[in-house]
Amino acid sequence: MKFKRNAAAIAVLLLLAACGDAARSLAAGEPAEDAACALDGMSLKDYPGPKAQIVFKDGRIDYFCSLAELFEVLFGEDGQRGIGASYVQDMGKADWSKPRGHWIEARNAFYVLDSRAQGAMGPTIGTFASKEDAQAFAAREGGRVLAYNQIKPDVLKLGTKPAHDAHDDSMR
Repeated sequence: MKFKRNAAAIAVLLLLAACGDAARSLAAGEPAEDAACALDGMSLKDYPGPKAQIVFKDGRIDYFCSLAELFEVLFGEDGQRGIGASYVQDMGKADWSKPRGHWIEARNAFYVLDSRAQGAMGPTIGTFASKEDAQAFAAREGGRVLAYNQIKPDVLKLGTKPAHDAHDDSMR
């Protein structure tokens, strides 16, 4: 009887450990110095403004040099397929000119759209952990504050092409 209880306890512990490993594998990763955007190959470290990432259920991480690119993927035809989590940087804590760290779950962030702040693709979306930081940023840089559930393709004016392609078209 004691053996069965011990075996059951060990099985439960192993299951809990596996769950912990799965949760850890969905944690945000810090991009390497040579990390490039998953959509356009642009170097993340060469541009100001918040970056984003998607952690897939298999542990793979795609990084994005702009928030518009993150939403292109999230709203794209593949949608949430294989996505475990998505993260953005808290620009209330990160250095805008060279952001590192301060990753927060995208669904918990506040977004400042239509500001004057510049990122990899020109004007960019600011991301913040607190609504107060987002409002202070909008007061300085212009724009409007939205919660994650308010972000929709028509709000972002996303087309069918990736954000970096749409930006390139405007340069011609």
